Amino acid sequence: MTDVTDADRDSGDDESRLPVLLVRGDREFLVEPGEEMGTDLGVLEVPEDVKAGETIETHLGDAFEVRRLRGPDLFHHFERTGAPMVPRDVGLVIGETGISQGDRVLDAGTGTGVLSASMARAGASVVTYERNPEFADVARENMELGGVADAVDIRTGDLSEELETLEPSSFDVLTLDTGDAAEIVAHAPDLLVDGGFVAVYSPFIESTRAVVDAACEVGLSNVTTRETIQREMQFDDRGSRPSTAPVGHTGYLTIARNV
Repeated sequence: MTDVTDADRDSGDDESRLPVLLVRGDREFLVEPGEEMGTDLGVLEVPEDVKAGETIETHLGDAFEVRRLRGPDLFHHFERTGAPMVPRDVGLVIGETGISQGDRVLDAGTGTGVLSASMARAGASVVTYERNPEFADVARENMELGGVADAVDIRTGDLSEELETLEPSSFDVLTLDTGDAAEIVAHAPDLLVDGGFVAVYSPFIESTRAVVDAACEVGLSNVTTRETIQREMQFDDRGSRPSTAPVGHTGYLTIARNV
């Protein structure tokens, strides 16, 4: 098998038009090919044919490394319309449902679009619903930035009002980050293929309980809810321990299967 490098991936016409990251220590700039940008270290002139792995110097001689935009970078560089799903929760959704090349995903609660873009970068085609038209427009711009505009169909509207227009058993995974998730979960057996997965994210325990009840009522199997939480570790000369910063709770993730 031939190894594929970042430079190889960026050699195609489509990839060459995508923004890149310029990194120097803890400094990081998202720039377009052909862009000129002023910094406190000097002016950066980015070539039209810039490639990941190259080094670009400012006019004062300070060097920046060129990096390709990767999945976790989307969280930091997408334009935000609210609190996006954090990378660890995105990883849990993809890992628990096995989203991969060729899968078709139905999503609701697009928001910033980090989850939709990440699923598309994993190889899935995504149909996602966003109620707020302005949020939907921002998400479309973010899909362009992430290089997945062709794989993510962002529809402005309420999925709960569009269920009858969708073809039965046409999705491999259903992902929800909406207040009415329980109502939509009730339709999961009709929407999903046999063996398909549901993943519901909620910051509140009350709505999570409603999702679990709905999943059990319609006969979904392997219904499991976990709180998503992490603690950062601190290492110094005195010793090692968890950070004393606030506990890293983000929400509750419920996974179920159409079996």
